[in-house]
Amino acid sequence: MNDTQQPVRVGISCGDLNGVGLEVVLKCFEDARMLADITPVLYCSAKVLSHHRKQVKLEEVQFHRVNDAREALAKKLNLVNLWEEDVDLELGKPSGQLSSYAIKSLEAAAQDLASGKVDVLVTAPIDKNSMQLAGFAFPGHTEFLQHMAGGDGEVLMLLVGDGLRVGCVTGHIPLKDVSAAITTDRILAKARVLYQSLLRDFGVIEPRIALLGLNPHAGDGGTLGSEDKERIVPAVRRLNEEGIKTMGPYAADGFFGNGTYKHFDGVLAMYHDQGLAPFKALSFGHGVNFTAGLPVVRTSPDHGTGLDIAGQGIADEGSFRAAVWLAADIRQNRERFKLIGADPLQPQKREKERKEG
Repeated sequence: MNDTQQPVRVGISCGDLNGVGLEVVLKCFEDARMLADITPVLYCSAKVLSHHRKQVKLEEVQFHRVNDAREALAKKLNLVNLWEEDVDLELGKPSGQLSSYAIKSLEAAAQDLASGKVDVLVTAPIDKNSMQLAGFAFPGHTEFLQHMAGGDGEVLMLLVGDGLRVGCVTGHIPLKDVSAAITTDRILAKARVLYQSLLRDFGVIEPRIALLGLNPHAGDGGTLGSEDKERIVPAVRRLNEEGIKTMGPYAADGFFGNGTYKHFDGVLAMYHDQGLAPFKALSFGHGVNFTAGLPVVRTSPDHGTGLDIAGQGIADEGSFRAAVWLAADIRQNRERFKLIGADPLQPQKREKERKEG
């Protein structure tokens, strides 16, 4: 960022109160350099944050308590105090009904994002099972934010890190349901979101996209399943006809094993673990989960709640820090994309129309 740009106001949902989310937030903004271009706004409670701060021995990390995100100060870790009541924390234990506070935090942060009080959103990890037991009606952050945005547009969970951008045609569904969910139309919809995101969010001028096969060896010509030949190949053909440079389907093991992924700007896997397992093997610790296709910018670290290490002071904040920077970068890329897409002759056209009247 240059001296003329305002710091990016980053809204942060607290995530699972018994996990490592608040620890990585504190560790991230313990480094004062993070506050030069970022104004963090955390949605939580002062009592809960103070408990975590003491537990992981980060009591020197200061925060500025506010009642509204509009009161956030630059060069401070700001805290919107959402509740005053005491909360019985058991770090490292499943949260159960305690997840109602994670829901409260997410909803408040999303509302402020929608109203422009913050510029981007970074979500700390949640326990999906506990969230749903506490009344959360969505499989995860992606589906919630899609609903908040109106629910009509297509979105894509995109894992970003080390030059890799990996999306999935299907997300949080059982493996037994994946084959039926893989249709040519669905592949096309997700690939188009990926393509537009590469242009708008990442500044890639001529994106190159790879599609992975569904079956081992991409079906081996139909010997190991017909989905690749009947559903994925037609999608590749159609995308290229639309001007979207696409290749595949590739056998996933060889694609990552021999480094073919390095020749593409984006990769579209057919299901969750097919894309996320190799991504995390290559980029774990500094990868970022980004929701492409939303009108707002949302990122998250690529790890979960970390209940096995919560409260021990050993959680690595690298992925959370990367999520903060990526959110700020994507926002800046979107602003540039607007300028590139703007018609420089539009003011002259309007003036001509006014005179002709």
